[in-house]
Amino acid sequence: MAHAERAALVEDLAGLDDGQWGRRSLCGRWVVEEVVAHLTAGASIGRVRWLVSVLGARFDFDRHNDRRLAEHRGATPAETLERFRAVVTSTTAPSGHTAAWLGEVVVHAQDIRRPLGLTRTPSVAATTEVARFFAGRDFTVASRRIIEGLHLEATDGPFAVGTGPLVRGTTIALTMAMAGRHAYCDDLAGPGVPTLRARCTPQNGG
Repeated sequence: MAHAERAALVEDLAGLDDGQWGRRSLCGRWVVEEVVAHLTAGASIGRVRWLVSVLGARFDFDRHNDRRLAEHRGATPAETLERFRAVVTSTTAPSGHTAAWLGEVVVHAQDIRRPLGLTRTPSVAATTEVARFFAGRDFTVASRRIIEGLHLEATDGPFAVGTGPLVRGTTIALTMAMAGRHAYCDDLAGPGVPTLRARCTPQNGG
């Protein structure tokens, strides 16, 4: 699934102009090109190198991410894209939490697509795997805390979790909201949406 979602994102990125590569993404301070470089980094670093990098950054994860992003960003957007294309079928990851690293490409692809008006979305099957992982634990995002006391229900797939005021929407909208992407709250409905919206905070990257 991760390979398929990376390949789909490569197709979308191939048609971007320089202005679009420099567009602000949904991922806080990062522009589109920086998000792509971050995805390349995530598919290029194993557990030991990741730990060494984090230790070198004194557990400052923003600093760690910025260093790895700079390492994998090309001299031009075209080079950045080619570096990402080269890791489409990579099985390298910083941990064995497969759903978390599937979540990296699912979430960051939408961080890129939404500001650019690109309409492709990840498959419901892939997004459901990520949604279930996010609902079950806080990992790279505080997803479980964001939905505490709410009942989430997908309108396009089997995902449903929790008890409390209802939040309904597509699986990708629910997943992006769990990842803290405030913009996707606009795609949701139900009495629990105001609570969820209040818990979504701006992202700084990662």
